[in-house]
Amino acid sequence: MTTNRGVAYVRQGVVEVRSIPFPKLEDPRGRRIGHGVILKVVTTNICGSDQHMVRGRTTASEGLILGHEITGEVIEAGPDVETLQVGDLVSVPFNVACGRCRTCKEQHTGVCLTVNPARAGGAYGYVDMGDWVGGQAEYVMVPYADFNLLKFPDRDQAMAKIRDLTCLSDILPTGYHGAVTAGVGPGSTVYVAGAGPVGLAAAASARLLGAAVVIIGDVNPARLQHPRALGYETADLSRDAPLADQIAAILGTPEVDCAIDAVGFEARGHGHEGAQHEAPATVLNSLMEVTREAGRIGIPGLYVTEDPGGVDSAAKKGALSIRLGLGWAKSHSFFTGQTPVMKYNRALMQAILWDRINIAETVGVELIGLDEATRGYAEFDAGAPKKFVIDPHGMVKRAA
Repeated sequence: MTTNRGVAYVRQGVVEVRSIPFPKLEDPRGRRIGHGVILKVVTTNICGSDQHMVRGRTTASEGLILGHEITGEVIEAGPDVETLQVGDLVSVPFNVACGRCRTCKEQHTGVCLTVNPARAGGAYGYVDMGDWVGGQAEYVMVPYADFNLLKFPDRDQAMAKIRDLTCLSDILPTGYHGAVTAGVGPGSTVYVAGAGPVGLAAAASARLLGAAVVIIGDVNPARLQHPRALGYETADLSRDAPLADQIAAILGTPEVDCAIDAVGFEARGHGHEGAQHEAPATVLNSLMEVTREAGRIGIPGLYVTEDPGGVDSAAKKGALSIRLGLGWAKSHSFFTGQTPVMKYNRALMQAILWDRINIAETVGVELIGLDEATRGYAEFDAGAPKKFVIDPHGMVKRAA
């Protein structure tokens, strides 16, 4: 039997690489399935959403195998799989989706109705998302493979672009979804809250969609150096200068056409003092202040229904002090929820293959081995402006 190892959540602040069972063509409840495949993991990325669990900000249980950003090679296919074969290289959307229910048929794959007994929506290696084993491992099983998997058209071409293509499983479609739902188009002025990988992916997506100006804001000045070097405008939220004033200094007006929340529920306050303290409603409230009347706000940043580390009893239940009256008065539109990756990933794959977007450079991809995963988590948690990509078999390193 082939061995397998994966990155496990141990307790708050601690992950470790453990020996885990080799995947079987079974669902989390032990039922045999014919529609799945087993993948040899080529790349698997550390995501900010993983960090929420590792920081103890969810109800994740000890031993959970992490990882929902997966790219892999098919090494076994179930008898019901028709469009894939052994040897295919594929991108795995982080959404686990059946392709058969109403929401899947309407392209809302982030809220599939059948893959999670607890509620709508499934994901690999994530708390309360259906108990699907995560892909920060050497091997992983993917169900409903014909529906879920995006096959790369040429293996050699894919391996040459793998640092970019690994971003198709989550952060690039998520950033793009934030930009699309915020209404970004040719000539738009755009503000992106958060200079982490998703915020940078949203900024790159806004450029791809034709934005005239993209401003990225963050409370960590060090994280603004990289986007500034790439030609983005920036707002340093550790300063006491109000965000509206910083935007006005760039655009000549204190408002933007479109805004994107790439931060989520672990937001911090603005200003020198505020940046030291968590204030989960800060980003949403600030976006309403700086978005023009009848503008749209895309919210790909994660918000949770249970937060054990919340700043108060309301935040622990996901209840935030949102200035909804301001958004109502300005006729804002808000778009939330998990990104339906399959709605965008094929087109974004083409954009990568035809050099329309260089997402690996934008988000700062750094390749590491599986045994370096603990270091990757620690550095990412400390604010390193990087996107750590795990190469569990050394396939990317050898191809380079």
